[in-house]
Amino acid sequence: MSMNVKYAEKFEFTPENLEWTKTQLAKYPENRKDSCVMPFLHRAQEQNNGWVSIPVMEYVADFLDMPYIRVHEVATFYTMYNLKPVGKHVIEVCTTTPCWLRGSDDVVKACKDELGIGFGETTEDGEFTLLEVECAGACVNAPVIAYAEEYYEDLNEDTTRAFIKAIKDGNTPEAGPQNGRFKSCPIGGPTSLQEMAPKGAKFGGDA
Repeated sequence: MSMNVKYAEKFEFTPENLEWTKTQLAKYPENRKDSCVMPFLHRAQEQNNGWVSIPVMEYVADFLDMPYIRVHEVATFYTMYNLKPVGKHVIEVCTTTPCWLRGSDDVVKACKDELGIGFGETTEDGEFTLLEVECAGACVNAPVIAYAEEYYEDLNEDTTRAFIKAIKDGNTPEAGPQNGRFKSCPIGGPTSLQEMAPKGAKFGGDA
């Protein structure tokens, strides 16, 4: 499925974002402006309804005095940049080996069933886009979904369905582990180092 989207042939930062660029450029020497390419693309994507178009990349390249191809290389390398229009809600499912071993296939199935679309597709109403990513970098809490700059972790098929239904109902699900554990702590609490070392205790022999 795809949306019938008409997009602008020209892009430029809003006055507010132009002010923001000054804070970023100040972090680097004048001859290293290209170091700002990733945050500039990210901010431009936010302004451009969640995706990086060719006019966006051309604008960033001109702004930073970079060859267009170098900006294009960055935008096409990192999965955080969307190269085509996306829905209002972008759901990114990690399917790298740790997430797969922990059941990401079930998470993917729940997403596809609830949304009626596959990876790289957007619902006809323009509400949801489903993306596959590698790697979310939260392997200890696998499997993981990234949504609205938050991570939803320790998912299974049921909690994934509940997560999507909550968004459809206009709610913002609580981020973090979805199985009740605290952050990355062991489920059920700590199993070792449960006692504080005695005050004044020495370790390593006489050292």
